[in-house]
Amino acid sequence: MPEKVQTGISSATNKMSGTKAYPKTLEGFGYGFDEEGKLRQIDPETGKLTDKGFDFNIYTNATENQEHYEALGEHITEWVYERLEQKVGLKRLVLPEGAPPEEASFVFSTQERLERPKKLLVLIHGSGVVRAGQWARSLIINHSLDSGTQIPYIERARSLGYEVLLTNTNDNYRTSGGTRKAIKGSRNPTEHAVSAFEQYVIASNPESVAIVAHSFGGVVTVELAQRFPEFFKDKVFAVGFTDSVHSASLVPKGLIE
Repeated sequence: MPEKVQTGISSATNKMSGTKAYPKTLEGFGYGFDEEGKLRQIDPETGKLTDKGFDFNIYTNATENQEHYEALGEHITEWVYERLEQKVGLKRLVLPEGAPPEEASFVFSTQERLERPKKLLVLIHGSGVVRAGQWARSLIINHSLDSGTQIPYIERARSLGYEVLLTNTNDNYRTSGGTRKAIKGSRNPTEHAVSAFEQYVIASNPESVAIVAHSFGGVVTVELAQRFPEFFKDKVFAVGFTDSVHSASLVPKGLIE
């Protein structure tokens, strides 16, 4: 991807609020993940991981501490992306399909091209700073990868014979040449999910589909059910909401059934 194109929440992956420059790698922040998937501090003298976890209060100023936390979080996101591809073996698929990467969002899939999967699991995260592969950034930082990422779901689904597709509903903008632009087909979480369903889920003609959605991802799922009622009726056999509150009167009848 071209150096001038940034995929983070803001154009400040390495500089937050224009006040402080931050390291360009997770190791530069002085952290790494141990064998149990827990974020640990690196000993500056030996370069080895210690048993010390994340330290939020490294400055006397609360704003600086928050900015440091957010900057670290940006690198957590990139680290998870890399792990999904290199360790878990997922494929990054651009969205909209065929668009230049610098102008597109993306999803992750167990296959380069999904073709009539017998069982397909779709994972939809919540709102905010989380991206594909994450349930909660704070859990990744303060607890473990197993707690905060979708990797355990992916591995379990694969063991049960599922193909898996990860949405990336909060990836809505690109910054190029100093200009921040909305991504066509991914300008907001619902639009992203609709595009992903049209281009990768429905287009693959799956035999059956299960969905797990966290928090606001549940709202996105309800929107999908309203947009594609026949598909949900014919193909979607299970929907799991985690920490997602809904009014029964607003949930489509087809989804309840």
